Amino acid sequence: MLALIIFAVLVLFMFLGVNVGVSMGITAMLFFIGLDEFQNLTMIAQRMYSSTTGFTLLAIPFFIMAGNLMNMGGVTTRIFRFASTLVGHTWGGLAQVVIVAAVIMSGMCGAAVAEAAGLGMLAMKAMPERGFDKKFTAAITGAAATIGPVIPPSIPFVIYGSLAGVSIGQLFMAGFLPGFMMAFVMAVAVYFVSRKRGYPRQEKATLREILSSFKQAFLPLMAPVIIIGGIVSGFFTPTEASVVACVYALILGILVYKEIKWSDLPRIGWETILFTIRIMFIISVAGFFSWLLIYQRIPQAVITELTSLGTSANVVMAIFIFVLLVLGCFMEGIAVLVITIPVFMPIVAQYGIDPVQFGVVMILCSMIGLLTPPVGMCLYTMSSISGVPIGELSWELMPYIIGITLVTIVCAYSPGLVLWIPRMFG
Repeated sequence: MLALIIFAVLVLFMFLGVNVGVSMGITAMLFFIGLDEFQNLTMIAQRMYSSTTGFTLLAIPFFIMAGNLMNMGGVTTRIFRFASTLVGHTWGGLAQVVIVAAVIMSGMCGAAVAEAAGLGMLAMKAMPERGFDKKFTAAITGAAATIGPVIPPSIPFVIYGSLAGVSIGQLFMAGFLPGFMMAFVMAVAVYFVSRKRGYPRQEKATLREILSSFKQAFLPLMAPVIIIGGIVSGFFTPTEASVVACVYALILGILVYKEIKWSDLPRIGWETILFTIRIMFIISVAGFFSWLLIYQRIPQAVITELTSLGTSANVVMAIFIFVLLVLGCFMEGIAVLVITIPVFMPIVAQYGIDPVQFGVVMILCSMIGLLTPPVGMCLYTMSSISGVPIGELSWELMPYIIGITLVTIVCAYSPGLVLWIPRMFG
């Protein structure tokens, strides 16, 4: 009962427009005061500080900066052109190009909003000129951007791994197949929608055009090879890989393509700092909020309640997915992770669910949240770039949301599929 009251108060604050991090902090303080546990208020600074000192969390600002550098340094443009020569002639044309470009870019930065912004600027210029509706263009770009945090490297996987004590390398490997499955279901949806609406296709590129665009995109295409190859081979850790991605993007943007000037770096750095602060503040306050849940033994109470119902692991997984999808409609994905992980992980262990598989399911659920109102970040990003109202864009996104949901269900009940690559690499 206490757990329901705590989460009800938290949701109430967020509905009133209070920042997610501030809502968690106020909720924890109010309950400690109400329970006459004033001594626990002295733990605020310690809990907030300890929540952000993990080595793995250093990857967050560097992956964010890598995404910003790639968007400004011409990397995104060259990848888009190369993808266009590969699949631009298929049904859906440039919409299929956006999906392929998102898959390639996902191996570089792992931030959905950064991908949505970078691809969105290109797609909203190119696709309407070729006869595509604005709302269709915005929808497929926003949906494709959610592939980024699933195919490694991934900022959400870094957060989940650090909070749940799970190998980030294994999480990265486990994200490959689900990420490509997402791309496949989106491509199928684009195919049928495009045929129904009669969207145009490009002429099939010649071998010379393909080779020319490949040559221009070769160095950007090497980024995923370097990053993922280094992690798999053990040459560097996922955290160190974020620094490698950042340095590589900086070299391409300044020295090779020369589309980034030295005077642009302060602005890129400031944008990175702002986005990082927002994420880290939520994580830090969540550390104090989690202390409230642990102190009140809420995870243990939930385990006891579920055990008394005689539910199986499959039923528990269904409950988790439902809770995550509902929370994703009202909270940012990162906030959902940091709030639910302390409650869910003991239950995951109790029912023998693999924590790597569960991490993939959690991230997939949070990707759906990025596309659903009222707080979907990719939804709002594409609405801002395209000028399409949230309501129209939300309806246009339905085929892709259904597709990602199907992938989530498959991953939830097919652990062998999710864990195949991590087990293959040991």
